[in-house]
Amino acid sequence: MVAAAIVDRGRLLLVSKKVAPEVFYLPGGKPERGETPQQTLIRELDEELGVVPRAMSLLGDVEDIAALEGVPMRMTVFAADLAGRPAPAAELAALGWTNGHDSYVPRLAPAVRNHVLPLLRRSKHLGEPPS
Repeated sequence: MVAAAIVDRGRLLLVSKKVAPEVFYLPGGKPERGETPQQTLIRELDEELGVVPRAMSLLGDVEDIAALEGVPMRMTVFAADLAGRPAPAAELAALGWTNGHDSYVPRLAPAVRNHVLPLLRRSKHLGEPPS
């Protein structure tokens, strides 16, 4: 699994799928045969959001339980900037933006809540939670 952590003005882009509109994830997906992680992400961002990344840098690999399948999964996460304005397409139901301490947090997939948000805070992409 490959995903993009897209932060704009201190908020992380989230998407939900039509099969589970109440759960929010990072945009991305599974690689097709022969694709590099970067190629996968470029394809998935185009298919899901109609955008292309301007820049990508590896944020890290995270492991947690897949939100829908309930099985262990590994996700390679890239910090990315976008060219264009994202709009949900393909299997996506909606998109949203979180600062990491708002009403989206309880609806985040485990990997996003438990690993990606802390990674983004440590790398200064997102601010610290309010005291």
